[in-house]
Amino acid sequence: MRGIRFWNNSTGLLLALTLALLAPANALPARSVAAQGDELPEPIELPEVDPLSITGDIAIAGSSTVEPVTVAMAARFSDDGYTGNIAVAETGTSAGFERFCKEGSTDISNASRAIKDSERADCAAIGRDVLEFLIGIDALTVAVSRDSFVDALTRSQLIAIFTGAVTQWNEVNPAWPAATIQLFTPGTDSGTFDFFGEAVLGTQGVYKGREARFGALLAPNPTISENDYTLVEGIRGSENAIGYFGFAYFAGNEDTLKAVIIANDMTYDADDNLIIIPAEQWEAEGIAYVAPSRATAASGEYLLSRPLFIYSAASTLRDKPQVAAFVNYYLTNAEEVVAEEGYFPAGTEALNAARQTWLGAMGLAE
Repeated sequence: MRGIRFWNNSTGLLLALTLALLAPANALPARSVAAQGDELPEPIELPEVDPLSITGDIAIAGSSTVEPVTVAMAARFSDDGYTGNIAVAETGTSAGFERFCKEGSTDISNASRAIKDSERADCAAIGRDVLEFLIGIDALTVAVSRDSFVDALTRSQLIAIFTGAVTQWNEVNPAWPAATIQLFTPGTDSGTFDFFGEAVLGTQGVYKGREARFGALLAPNPTISENDYTLVEGIRGSENAIGYFGFAYFAGNEDTLKAVIIANDMTYDADDNLIIIPAEQWEAEGIAYVAPSRATAASGEYLLSRPLFIYSAASTLRDKPQVAAFVNYYLTNAEEVVAEEGYFPAGTEALNAARQTWLGAMGLAE
C-alpha cells in the first residue's frame, strides 16, 4: 500500500505519454467494432460540471493500475477549480472493494477487474446499489530488464515460471544461463494478481478455484508488492528478474524495461486439462507471439488484455453531489486522461454506456 494522497488545488505529477485513441472491439466487455464504413456513435454529453462550485471531500481506494488515472483526474478537477480534498488510497482492487462494500468508507472504488458477485452482495448488505463504469483498457505487461536475455515466452512457459515448476532460466531455454529466476508479482489484494492467475493459469481443471490459482502463484515465494513502482525497481535491477504490471508502468519505464511478447500455446482437452499445442501446429491454429499494444488490446489478440473500471453506488451519487460531479467529470474526460496515463481509451460505445449509467442513477435518463 502506498498510502493516501490528498489533492486540493495543487497539480499532480502526470506521466508524459501520448497514445492514440483506441477503436472499440467486442473482445472485451461493453465494447463493439463498427464495420468499415459504419458511422461511429455520437458521444453522449453529460451535464456540464463547474468544479469551482463543488464542495465536500471524496474518498477513493483500490487498484494500483487505475490509480494513476484517478490521481491525474483528481489533479485536473482541482486545477479546474475544485477546492475540496480527494483522498486516493492505493490498496489493490480486492482491498478497495473491502472498503467500498463492507466498510462503506469510500465513495469510489478503482478496479482492474470486474466486481465479484460476493462483493456485490456485500455492497447490497450495506444498502449500496453498485454502479460500474468502464473507463479504459489495459494490456497487462510481462516485463524484464533491458539487459535480460528473455524476449519471448509461451503461455506454458509463463505457467512453469510463475508456479515454480522451473527455477533456473536454463530450464526454460537451454540456451539461457543457469541463473535463478527472480519473480516479482503484485500482492494478492491486487486485481492484477487475480487477473494474471485467471488469464495464464486458466479457470478450469486444477486451477478452477481462486484458492488453487493463488496457491500456485505464491508457491515459489515471489517478491510481492502492492506498489507497482517497487516491482519496476526490482525487475530493472536484475537481468534474471521477471514480473508483471499494468501497461502504463512499462510505458513509463521503457528505457530500462522490455515487454515480453507472448504466444498462447495452450488449450483444454475434454477433461478440462491444459495441454500444450506443439509448435508445428501453431500456424494451422493461428498461434503467434503477440506484443502488448493498443491494437492487440483492442482486438483481444494479446493474452493479457483487460478492462479498467471505477465503481460507485447510486445512493452515493444522490447523497453526495461532489461524488456525482467528479464521476461525471471523470467520464467526460476519460478518453484523454486514460491515454495520457499510458492506457487505452475504451471507445465511444463503452463510454456512452458508462455515461448512460450515470444519467440513470441521477434520474436524468431519457
